[in-house]
Amino acid sequence: MELNDKIKKYIFNNSNKIKINSKDIKKNDIFLALNGKKYHGNKFLVDAFKFGAKYCITDKKYTKFKKKENILFVENIYSYLKNISVQKRSLFNGEVIGITGSAGKTSLKEYLSFFLKKKYKVSASIKSYNNNLGVMISILNMNINSNFAIFEIGTNNFNEIRDLTKLVMPSQIFITNILSTHLENFKNKKNIAKEKSDIFNKKYNPNAKTIFFQMNSKEEKIINSIAQREKLTTVIKIGKVGLDGYINTIEDYKSKHKIGLKILNKKFLFILENYENYQINNLIFVLAFCIINKINTNFIFQKKIKFPKIDGRGAIYKIKIYNINIQLIDQSYNANPETMLQSIRNFSKIKNKKYQTILILGEMNELGLDELKFHYLVIQEITKHVFDNVILSGDLFKKALKMFPNFKNKFIYKSTSKGIMSYLEKNLHKKAMIMAKCSNATEVNKFVTLLKLEKKDKIV
Repeated sequence: MELNDKIKKYIFNNSNKIKINSKDIKKNDIFLALNGKKYHGNKFLVDAFKFGAKYCITDKKYTKFKKKENILFVENIYSYLKNISVQKRSLFNGEVIGITGSAGKTSLKEYLSFFLKKKYKVSASIKSYNNNLGVMISILNMNINSNFAIFEIGTNNFNEIRDLTKLVMPSQIFITNILSTHLENFKNKKNIAKEKSDIFNKKYNPNAKTIFFQMNSKEEKIINSIAQREKLTTVIKIGKVGLDGYINTIEDYKSKHKIGLKILNKKFLFILENYENYQINNLIFVLAFCIINKINTNFIFQKKIKFPKIDGRGAIYKIKIYNINIQLIDQSYNANPETMLQSIRNFSKIKNKKYQTILILGEMNELGLDELKFHYLVIQEITKHVFDNVILSGDLFKKALKMFPNFKNKFIYKSTSKGIMSYLEKNLHKKAMIMAKCSNATEVNKFVTLLKLEKKDKIV
């Protein structure tokens, strides 16, 4: 059997074997030697085999390595991956779930996977693998014997959803929301809604039959009109009271919160200490999915309800720094105007005199011509609430701050992650609750990474 055939057979009959970072390689994995920003993956072939790789795939000739019998050379690695992704997808007979939306794709994927794994075999894309390469790797890593396969499908430009949908071909689809993201390319949210709707367009995805989506804004209503046009079998709308799924009641209960949900005429009641809006939305999505698919929901409420822990998306850490105990609410993976405003409001509800409340915000990326306006609105929101300390970072926040001369003493500006750490060292004076939110690859994101290097325990 030729090497190409051996590798294909191995990929089709195994799961979670494809790796793009040699440091992640475990015994019998396959290393993809991709062309990176600084180096070609061939530079790490020796390391990959040393760590236990069974095969390596590359599109650049490698003459120095002796074990050439385990190195597959292809003309174009992306074309190769696309070809075998299509082949492996055709072998899967379970239910395929596709998740898109402006924000919350990864957290919803983790929620669905977390709860469904209690009863079923589930394959799900890792991390936030939702671009072209990420989706192909996710398909190649799935277990074809799973009951469910869950894929994130992302976009930051036109026609990307269409192309990725053709690979995944999901039958059941979630659109989390339509928010102000990637406006540099899309210009407005109407265009985003149309782009996201390609995931259930029968021209690109004849498998589409069921869609779950949030319908609170005029842009999200566009999704509904397109869904009606495509004549999907089932259309489930969540959000406002009166839709298929919504929050029916919220009550204070013994220093906690009693949450009542109404989903497809079924009522659910549960008690939470603290919660974020996205957690409730995700729970509504999961419960609606279970009802539509005739899955008993009792397994979700076994003993005390637990939510999955997701780094960078609301996970809370206990950290001791400068001899002071803090709780870090980590929302440092991504940010847009809508979610940042909501996070500020949620954080302001913490009323515990034992805690010093510290809000740390980094700038939001890819917002187009209105980027300064969005940062202005965030600062305006902060002025409506009381926090012990507010730290802002990033050029856009720096510019926006100049529009608030009367509040100059309310904010601290720091341009670097080390500057934020230095400020905390001088100003932490008791137990603290810190909420950090920003776009990825910003100084606040780097600060969170620095802070998490301290001794810690993830608690929620």
